[in-house]
Amino acid sequence: MNRRSFLTSAAAFGAAPLFANNTPVHMPKGKAEHCIFIWLGGGMAQIDTFDPKKIGNNTDKSKVAGSLYKAIDTTVPGVQVTEHLSKTAKVMEHVTVMRTVNHHVIDEHAFATNMVHTGRMVSGNVVYPSIGSIISHERGAVGGEVPPYILIGYPNVSRGPGFLGAKAGYVYLTDTATGPAGFTRPDFVDEKRALTREQLLAPLMARAPKESVIADYKTAQEQALSLSGPQFMRHFNLKEEPATLRNEYGGEFGQRCLLSRRLVQAGVRFIEVSHNLNFMNGTGWDIHNEGYKNQHLLIQELDTALAALIRDLKDKKLLDKTLIVVGTEFGRPPEFDGRGGRGHQGTTFSMVLAGGGLNHCGAYGVTDELSKKPLENPVPLVDFHATIHAAMGIDPTKELMDGTRPVPITDGGKPVAALFG
Repeated sequence: MNRRSFLTSAAAFGAAPLFANNTPVHMPKGKAEHCIFIWLGGGMAQIDTFDPKKIGNNTDKSKVAGSLYKAIDTTVPGVQVTEHLSKTAKVMEHVTVMRTVNHHVIDEHAFATNMVHTGRMVSGNVVYPSIGSIISHERGAVGGEVPPYILIGYPNVSRGPGFLGAKAGYVYLTDTATGPAGFTRPDFVDEKRALTREQLLAPLMARAPKESVIADYKTAQEQALSLSGPQFMRHFNLKEEPATLRNEYGGEFGQRCLLSRRLVQAGVRFIEVSHNLNFMNGTGWDIHNEGYKNQHLLIQELDTALAALIRDLKDKKLLDKTLIVVGTEFGRPPEFDGRGGRGHQGTTFSMVLAGGGLNHCGAYGVTDELSKKPLENPVPLVDFHATIHAAMGIDPTKELMDGTRPVPITDGGKPVAALFG
């Protein structure tokens, strides 16, 4: 080949696309307006909840792998759950259990929790935003008198805004009776005095350079000031709800779920609700050793609240507008440890979607005979994230900016097409 031929060929190669398949990927766009993200910290055992298998034995010396509880039918033919989910079984036509979610972080709860909340591993030089912060950043609050993101649980960096800054952060509370702290003025600070304080602060905050950390703080502070007072705090008064409905939701966790429905009605975009803040069984969902003994109480409490939330949203014509997600950091293996509990498993585990205008089918994906690995339709965690974003009308391929560096919302995640019309 002479020099001219080589240069002509090289130019043609440079003008060609790098990859042979240049067909644009179709991204479905859902119509959900709100998301309620229920968090089961510790690692829910899918084989004892939403992906039942043959009954095992964890008490005999020669233990037999399998489910601890018997399976029951649901309103979706061919889809079963365990007996402690009997109320949810009656509304499964509004639910899809994603049975084949998987990732490879199983040894450390904090890393796995961060992975499920952000869709990424912890990085040494980037703090990635949580799914709640991304959704609130992209969609904002529906109503002007509420924040876009409320956390009912304990705050930590996994649930935070990361590089999106304080304006994409959350308001949090741990007590449904008192609501979030700091939004009720002391009795001695009336409207006039509060306004005077804001006027004194204004010249200082006006000096904040645009796109700076101080400017982010200013935005967050302005939002906090706009929320202070009875107009915002009234949404946390559960006594306004009928006693029969409050009882239907069950105990403290159920009241958090009821509050989440009220916050949806108020216009909050994303609400995360933590389950079992007080560790009912001593270990939460982390059922090593004797932790399994009261696992059924956790499942029953989840069942009562989840089924009530689905029915309540449906009755108020909000279910198609509200995506319910049940998340956990990883699953549990079918085998038992020395004292009858279970270890950690990330090769396949269940997370749940309900409502949100999706085409629900009861269950998506098929696992093997002991729920150890996917057989059909595996769902990598990044695809689960992409599905949530797409259901909320957000393009999971969109790039957000970390300073001057573009970061896609997901790392190549693809929404599960079967759930979209």
